[in-house]
Order: sequence, then structure tokens, then C-alpha cells
Amino acid sequence: MEKILVIGAGTMGSGIAHVFAMSGFNTTIVDISEMQLQKAKSTIEKNLERQIAKGTLTNEMKSETMERLTFEMNLEDVAHHSDLIIEAATEQFELKSKIFNTLSNMTASNVILATNTSSISITKLASHVKNPERVIGMHFMNPVPIMQLIEVIRGYNTSDEVCTQIMDISRKLGKTPVQVEDYYGFVSNRILMPMINEAIITLFEGVAGVDEIDTVMKLGMNHPMGPLQLADFIGLDVCYYILNVLYDGFKNPKYAPCPLLENMVLANKLGVKSGEGFYLYNAETKEKTVSPHFLTKNKS
Repeated sequence: MEKILVIGAGTMGSGIAHVFAMSGFNTTIVDISEMQLQKAKSTIEKNLERQIAKGTLTNEMKSETMERLTFEMNLEDVAHHSDLIIEAATEQFELKSKIFNTLSNMTASNVILATNTSSISITKLASHVKNPERVIGMHFMNPVPIMQLIEVIRGYNTSDEVCTQIMDISRKLGKTPVQVEDYYGFVSNRILMPMINEAIITLFEGVAGVDEIDTVMKLGMNHPMGPLQLADFIGLDVCYYILNVLYDGFKNPKYAPCPLLENMVLANKLGVKSGEGFYLYNAETKEKTVSPHFLTKNKS
């Protein structure tokens, strides 16, 4: 596999393209928004500069990485010439299934179609493809250039050959691939999201405040980041969506999203990306403080 196509120029898509291009692969990012493509290019350049500052990359390596990257708006122009296509669009089944249906009609049967979904059934997405044996999950962790893990999810029809190829190419990226079976949430989010939800329930029931809950988990459980801060970092809308996928998929009430989480999403308090979640984020100083909403509640 020499030519990689990444669909979606958001945080995950740009990160995935970054690591492929840096590992020697000719990589194209496709997005319907020219502004988003320009933002992705700028983000990749900034992240490469950080690596240079840390001494893990040279200026020459940065130039070579950027030369391997192309940015396109027309999917059809590049899809036929790709060996591996990784979909990294918004975590919505309707959108992802539409993309896979389109790819099914414009690519050869030997082109591997991977999805970066964090919770959606690979088998369900593969049902929209003529050759479902070539569909696989390739769940990168955020931030992609830093995080070591790739969760490789094998759908019901995914072939042994495709699975082996994805495990191999993941190692060529300098990552550690772990193969898991195709059940909602896989391993990472099946364990992580109920923990985050329980932290929100703990706050909702008034057991402790935002800072107290995160401090207990950081100092008591040695977590690098508390669950409420982590939820803000992931995006509260993303957490809410994944929990609903688990709840709808398993029909188990233990996965039901906390009402507080639902209200915060409805109020557009989505965490870092909206500037406020459980914490308030200052874009200029990069500082975070507990959201005034929760400080007011605690005082009352």
C-alpha cells in the first residue's frame, strides 16, 4: 500500500494524515470544505514544528512530510488511485454509511476501506459495501501523532488478509495495533465511556464537585487527566453520542447517558471546542477553571 486517502480534515483526519505522510506514504486528505483543508494543513505544519522543537524531527523531514501531502475537495478524483482509504468523518452513522456506499461504487474491490469510528459497528457499515470483506475499523487515539494505540476492529466479514495488512501498516506507522472484535464501543469506549458517565452522575448527584472528582481520579487512580476534563477534551457531544450507540446497541440501562450530560450538549456546552464544559477554557491564556455553572451550584 503506497497511496493513502483520508476522508475528513478535522482533528482526527489531519492527525491520521500527519502520521502516514511522516512514515513515508503519499497521503491525500479530502474534505468538502476548503477552509477545513487549509486549517488541517496549518495544524499539521504546527505539529511538525513542535516535533522539531522537541528534537524528534529535522527540518528536512518536515519538508519531506509536507511534500507527501495533498489536499483535495473532489473525492472521485482521488479515490480510484488509492490503496487504502480511511474515513475520519463526524461520528454519525448516516454520514459514514453514505460515504461507504459512495466508495463502494467508485473503487476497485481490492481497495481497503477503513473507518476511524470510535463506536459504530463495522459490520453495519460494511453492509453498505459491495465487498464487505475489505472493510475494517482502524480506531486511532487523539492526539494521533502522540498516542501509541490503534484499535483494529474486525467486522463479521473482514478477511484475514485485510486484517493482516492493517496490522502490518499500523506497525509501519510506529504504532501498536490491538485487534478486537466488532461489538459496540469495541474495548476502548466500552470501558472508558461508562467511567466518564459515572463521573458525570457523581457530579449530578452532588457527591463531589468537578475539581474534586478529577483530583480523586488523578491522585488516587494515577490517571493523567480526570474523567470530567477528559470528557471536555473528547467533546461532550461525542461522549453523548457514543453512550447512545452503546445504549441502543446493547439495550442495557448501564450505558444510558446522564441527564446532566444531555442538558449540557443541548446547551452547546461541549467542552474545549466550545470554550466551556465542566471547565471554562481561555483561548488566549490556555488556562482552565471550573465552569461558573458548577461553582454556583456548589455554593447554593
